[in-house]
Amino acid sequence: MRYLHTMVRVRDLAAALRFFCDGLGLREVRRRDHEAGRFTLVFLGTEPDTDSPQLELTHNWDQGEPYSAGRNFGHVAYEVDDIYARCRHLMDLGYVIARPPRDGRMAFVRSPDLVSVELLQKGEPLPPREPWASMPNTGEW
Repeated sequence: MRYLHTMVRVRDLAAALRFFCDGLGLREVRRRDHEAGRFTLVFLGTEPDTDSPQLELTHNWDQGEPYSAGRNFGHVAYEVDDIYARCRHLMDLGYVIARPPRDGRMAFVRSPDLVSVELLQKGEPLPPREPWASMPNTGEW
């Protein structure tokens, strides 16, 4: 058995792609439009290799209302080379870091569809530094 992907439903595909691709650095691996079913599937990965685990964004064309956000989903997690730089980049794009990387190891941010994304520092935690060390949590994560 092998892990393939995690699927999340998104209401605004362009906003979701901005977050996951521009913000987190994922790449679109493949896309499928299903005219009869009125939905689009976009698969994102960290590697160009389609055998690596992926995130599937499902965009139902006729979804008008926001999807309910349940914390029972949990989160998706990505390892990053520099957690402070990635969080700064996401903030520069206008995203709120819900759980700042005070410990130099872990942070949480939410996508436009309120999907919790955990960022984990690759290797050992970075030394605590400001503004992160004293930054409070914001909202849910």
